[in-house]
Amino acid sequence: MRTMGGRVMGEQERDRRDYERGLPGYHDPMHRVMGAPAALSALTLRLWLAGFGAVFCTVAAVLLWVYLPPLGWMAWVLLVLAVIAVVDFAWVAHRKRRGEPG
Repeated sequence: MRTMGGRVMGEQERDRRDYERGLPGYHDPMHRVMGAPAALSALTLRLWLAGFGAVFCTVAAVLLWVYLPPLGWMAWVLLVLAVIAVVDFAWVAHRKRRGEPG
């Protein structure tokens, strides 16, 4: 059962040190099954991939819009993907600033 703050009842308040060490089982629902260690997220890789995706999708959308106007709908799809990549980039940057490892 969760409290008003979104925490599970009986769970202690977390501070920056907890996030720096990594939260056990936070990224892997199957942690410690059959002796497997808890997984940690590769946030830096995800940050680079989100940045690459945002730049690539934006450039590809502009090139499609300029050079192949009949495929303008595909440019809109790429722009939507670029926006999703920017949102993901911002979220991962927030998590890294908070101190999570990765």
